Amino acid sequence: MLFQQTWQLKTIASIRSCYKEKFGIPRQANLVSEAKAQLHFLPDYQQTGIVRALEDFSHLWLSFIFHETAEKGWHPTVRPPRLGGNQRVGVFASRSTFRPNPLGLSVVRLERVETQGAASILHLSGCDLLDGTPIVDIKPYLAYADAISNAQSAYAQEKPAYRVVRFSEQAQTECLLHEQRLTAMGESVNLSLLIEQILQQDPKPAYHKPPSKTVAKEATISPRRYAMRLFDLDIVWYDQATYLWVATLVLRQD
Repeated sequence: MLFQQTWQLKTIASIRSCYKEKFGIPRQANLVSEAKAQLHFLPDYQQTGIVRALEDFSHLWLSFIFHETAEKGWHPTVRPPRLGGNQRVGVFASRSTFRPNPLGLSVVRLERVETQGAASILHLSGCDLLDGTPIVDIKPYLAYADAISNAQSAYAQEKPAYRVVRFSEQAQTECLLHEQRLTAMGESVNLSLLIEQILQQDPKPAYHKPPSKTVAKEATISPRRYAMRLFDLDIVWYDQATYLWVATLVLRQD
């Protein structure tokens, strides 16, 4: 029997999300419930009936392409963040983006289906998808079959511990102002909650996280500055060892 070694996938839709760059995107879906996104079908799939009955499901499986890293190739072993970034496992024992086939799989909540003539837009939440992500398939999530209560998850059995997040007075004020501006632009979001939920996951590179026994020592060193992009904003924050401190929100000029 001959096996076909290559297959051609068609992009059926693309994602519009608040994540404009990889840094800050949660490592799994449904960790940031305030992360909203819209799925827009490409012209060939803007057909009446293509999403008929889909709204009866609360969650969806999205198959997508890791388009940002696809050209960088793949690695047989990777260093998962959950192992501190200093232990290697096989790529198939991880959810790394650097895979032989750059395919991703996420479960997201379907908030509603918007119809515009023959075209449909899926409004989603709990997303972990970069803006512009190509979608290659959509399937309904089936709780009786897809949720396995006794599954073993090796080094990722439990959710990671949340970090404490605090906002400066300036950042609190800026959150309110930019939230109003984004709402006027059609982006309905609780901006401070979105930032808090993202930073609770501690998106820093694993090798930036000091061992717990050195936290007190690290606290005497000037905190490291970070910035992540959400919408058209740079969110500037610092790791203060015992908490993450949001300093300011800067409107990008590009």
